[in-house]
Amino acid sequence: MFRKLSIVSLFILISITIYAQKKDVSVSDVWQRYSFFARSTGGLRSMNDGAHFTVLDRDQNGPKIDKYSYESGEKVETILSAANVSAGNGAPLNFDSYQFNADESKVLLGTQTESIYRHSSRSNYYVFDLKSKVLTALKADSKQQLADFSPSENKVAFVHENRMHIQDLEDGSISSFGKGEENKFIAGAVDWVYEEEFSFHKGFHWSPEGNYIAYYQFDESEVPTFSMDVFANGLYPQQEVFKYPKAGEVNSIVSIHIYDVKNNKDWEVKLPVDYEYIPRIKWTSEDDELVVFTLNRHQDHLQLWEVEVEDDELEVEMLLEEKAPHYLEIHDNLTFLEDNSFIWTSEQDGFNHIYHYDDDGDLIRQITKGDWEVTTYYGMDEDSKTLYYQAAERSPLERDVYSISLKGKNKKRLSTQDGTNSASFSKGFKFYINRYSAVDVPTYETLHRANGKLVRVINDNAAVKERLKGYNVSYKEFLQIPNEEGTMLNAWMIKPSDFDPSKSYPVLMFVYGGPGSQTVQNSYDAGNGMWYQHLASKGYIVVSVDNRGTGARGRDFRTVTYQQLGKYEIADQIAAAKWLGNQDYVDANRIGIWGWSYGGYMSSLGITKGADVFKAAIAVAPVTNWRFYDNIYTERYMRTPQENADGYDDNSPINHVDKLEGAYFLVHGSADDNVHVQNTMRMIEALVQANKQFDLFIYPDKNHGIYGGNTRYHLYTKMTDFILENL
Repeated sequence: MFRKLSIVSLFILISITIYAQKKDVSVSDVWQRYSFFARSTGGLRSMNDGAHFTVLDRDQNGPKIDKYSYESGEKVETILSAANVSAGNGAPLNFDSYQFNADESKVLLGTQTESIYRHSSRSNYYVFDLKSKVLTALKADSKQQLADFSPSENKVAFVHENRMHIQDLEDGSISSFGKGEENKFIAGAVDWVYEEEFSFHKGFHWSPEGNYIAYYQFDESEVPTFSMDVFANGLYPQQEVFKYPKAGEVNSIVSIHIYDVKNNKDWEVKLPVDYEYIPRIKWTSEDDELVVFTLNRHQDHLQLWEVEVEDDELEVEMLLEEKAPHYLEIHDNLTFLEDNSFIWTSEQDGFNHIYHYDDDGDLIRQITKGDWEVTTYYGMDEDSKTLYYQAAERSPLERDVYSISLKGKNKKRLSTQDGTNSASFSKGFKFYINRYSAVDVPTYETLHRANGKLVRVINDNAAVKERLKGYNVSYKEFLQIPNEEGTMLNAWMIKPSDFDPSKSYPVLMFVYGGPGSQTVQNSYDAGNGMWYQHLASKGYIVVSVDNRGTGARGRDFRTVTYQQLGKYEIADQIAAAKWLGNQDYVDANRIGIWGWSYGGYMSSLGITKGADVFKAAIAVAPVTNWRFYDNIYTERYMRTPQENADGYDDNSPINHVDKLEGAYFLVHGSADDNVHVQNTMRMIEALVQANKQFDLFIYPDKNHGIYGGNTRYHLYTKMTDFILENL
């Protein structure tokens, strides 16, 4: 005889049935099939009219440049197809990059592009005239770098063999200038440490009317070299040697030159100040006025110098000066308006905000204010005098897009959904594409008018959202965890989808923790975030905590770690682990920690300085002593080892290996040009001499990202197995 089920019992039965029908996320779903990665419409180039954009597409005939309407999203035309362009051998020109000239009548095409470092590359370049259909190759006996059209003349500037060159496209003549020699001199490009830490690789810029080129000249002859073996498939490994200034070591001597294109004259800019770095140069709205940034070695004193070409000589005067109690972060937010006044962002009041200065460098007004951070400045519409920016005003976990008038009035939040919003504006600020995501929302892209009005949905990633419905997914819960001083730290937690508060679960903590970073943010994560779902399906709780020193909470919160990297960060992670261990649903004897790069440094400190708290740790590509890392990054936060020896050594995991008790897994790529495998080798030796057992895996010829082919899948499988066996 059958009994009738109560409504509650029926609901439980249905829930169990639905749960049973769903799949658990596997490592191969995440890192082999990439099942949860959301599409994004990257690579859009706004055209001059602000109503259209171009995209590098590909069909059966090869690459092509397609033109689309912002408003309709429909393709208007194919501007150029490889099928219609040949380099003379009859085969289509297989280009992989493109750039229009000022009036969009010519296209600069890059082919056979190969990487140099993380951002830099070299290519064979061609110029295609869209009217005459004539293809012209840049003249060089090997690949070139950074080719760029003149804004007014029929010329292209580029770097070849570390020197600057300008090719006249009408008569084919070439002008060469600057001093270049491998591992000694660079003109027009930048050295390794500038590319990595000041985040740019193009070392020259045309003036607005194309009469001048300002370029960097590096003398890196005294900078120490670093070498690493690349094993490849040959009988003998090849040795890669490049200039890499570690903390406390000699930097390149850097100067700025202005080249007069018409008169073939080259001036060196003589600055009336001692400086260590020139992190930026930028032309004003005038053709003969350049601004040069200088920064001292401690990176706490920034000066902007206005350099004017006048009567066949250079006049230099200071435009703006900024000092910080600890250090300054360099940005690209200097924007000159038509009247040569300028927009600048600064955290001089303790939070990053937007300021307006006149052409003499005198403050007109602070445009944004409050105990919150402007996180990105997009620019200003000169016609409406409206500025656009992204901010973490509502919460450090959220990002919104805003508009505000030049006078600091009529502020409007343009984005409407909780989560992470970012904008890409068309030329002239007619339209913007809003990219939105949240912990449970894959990237959702919409087109808007500048006032925020929705025009259309571009990409909803509906297929990914539908796919997620077939899996057991437990999305991040946000919370705050106190450190030992009572400061509340932002955190997220992922629990198993069948979480039972009466049970006791092991915890894996994910950490990065470096200056200005954030791991705790309301955004979608198709990579690590979905791997954590796999771990949750195996009965683990996964947690991440933003310690002191991280971003979007103001200057003072970020800079508390100054000269003592690792000290406060790991204290906060240990405090968070102890707090978690006091929760009824956590097994305090089974708490682990993992991280990559700075996070690997942190997890290594966790398993040593926090040996009584952490049972296991994974460190991928870790820094193990800041003496081994580059000087621009390290000295910004630590000063030099000569000035701050204890700061470097007190929180080096190498000096705490004797405390290791739990399981420790070290991973590194042998061709990591950023965090050198030297860090891991020195850690290995310290562990061996302390008679500590550990696990190790080296990925041959892999750089800091450790990817390619099955590499990521292999790595995450090994990490998963380590966690299952040791936590």
